[in-house]
Amino acid sequence: MDSRRKFLKKIGASSLLLGLHPIYAQQIDPLEVAINKPIVLSTWDFGLKANTEAWKVLSIGGRALDAVEQGVRYTEADPTERSVGYGGRPDRDGKVTLDACIMDENANIGSVAALEQIKHPISVARAVMEKTPHVMLVGDGALQFAQEQGFPLENLLTEASEKEWRKWLKTAKYEPVVNIENHDTIGMIALDAQGNLSGACTTSGMAFKMHGRVGDSPIIGAGLYVDNEVGAATATGHGEEVIRTVGSHLVVELMRQGYTPQKACEEAVKRIIKFTESRKKTLDNIQVGFIALNKQGAYGAYCIHGGFNYAKYDHAGNELIPSSSYLK
Repeated sequence: MDSRRKFLKKIGASSLLLGLHPIYAQQIDPLEVAINKPIVLSTWDFGLKANTEAWKVLSIGGRALDAVEQGVRYTEADPTERSVGYGGRPDRDGKVTLDACIMDENANIGSVAALEQIKHPISVARAVMEKTPHVMLVGDGALQFAQEQGFPLENLLTEASEKEWRKWLKTAKYEPVVNIENHDTIGMIALDAQGNLSGACTTSGMAFKMHGRVGDSPIIGAGLYVDNEVGAATATGHGEEVIRTVGSHLVVELMRQGYTPQKACEEAVKRIIKFTESRKKTLDNIQVGFIALNKQGAYGAYCIHGGFNYAKYDHAGNELIPSSSYLK
């Protein structure tokens, strides 16, 4: 009798797939039914070390929210990573300004932007989420709040970043370079053993930006989005282009419609390309990459130019994966 019930359940699941609208059915991979958890994804090669920190939480049954915060804090504290936290490249005025956001499985959100002198903006963002009635604090207000919460003031401009800035001042040309200057964000998304999703995103932004410039990284829906019924996504690259399409939210909504994480990332990148072309701009110096994770632990990534990679840590281990791209 039990075997007959199992057989009928399988038949029912297959019938459900066959009954889907064609656009959904072609995106759904039956192999995704087996849930791969816990799992954590993060952008770029520095994601390997960040994933290791996050896995310390996930591997003992910890919450995805704690894992993503702990993971990206590692990168924020590393002065050799020149696009996140301590040691990040300054703006054109020589000031290191940091942006970050965080989102949990219950749609709780927190964000800070244009924050100076605080090494861990991701933890300040979490404090905004948990200790204020607001979702975003910026500039002096964010700094005041961070100090009130006990975060110490620190000089974030390292000797190496200051030297690079002074060299830039000689010409003061703002010319972003694909996969160099755009290597500017660590975004991390995770699914824990309880089946809950969370995400974090943190950056020092584009080098030598105008003072006060804010990209997609601290903006919920652009640089990061989590829907615990569906999946999570985060972005890296030209923030202005990600904001234009509310990119991470788009990826998650595509997954809601039945797209796999891979296909959702591809469609979101194509949307950016379409907007860029309609504005009569070229893709030469524009790079955007997305990573996505669904509730089954399936994942994917896609970018405009080749060269973007991401780190994945699950029971199979921690590995760096080259993303497929629109342009080679």
